[in-house]
Amino acid sequence: MRYSNYIGVLAAILLIAACFLPWVYIDSIKTIITGVKADHTNYGKPGVLHIFFAILTSIFFLIPTIWAKRTNLFVAAFNFAWSIRNFLLISHCEVGECPEKRVGIYAILLLSIVILVMTTIPRVKLKDQTSS
Repeated sequence: MRYSNYIGVLAAILLIAACFLPWVYIDSIKTIITGVKADHTNYGKPGVLHIFFAILTSIFFLIPTIWAKRTNLFVAAFNFAWSIRNFLLISHCEVGECPEKRVGIYAILLLSIVILVMTTIPRVKLKDQTSS
């Protein structure tokens, strides 16, 4: 695909922005959890790893070598796995109370899928290796 690298970089930038959006709202403690702020919970800062992976995939999208594209697929797969983990862990019901899911938790999942798909269809110019 012609623009897969640029779409991947754009999705990575949007993923970084989604880490600062509200992910869930827990009514019993009146707390909004984002990727970088999870007060009154034991979730830590799950968005920091997404930010790291997004920066790394952006760099690999812009490097026009085959090893960078292969490494990018590996990093994007870890990012996707981390987004599934966050979706399941942060939005699960506990002791009969289910947090209200917000737009950020869906955005990280969707953008991680877009990044993973864009890593499977990179545009790389290969050298012609025909021997005469």
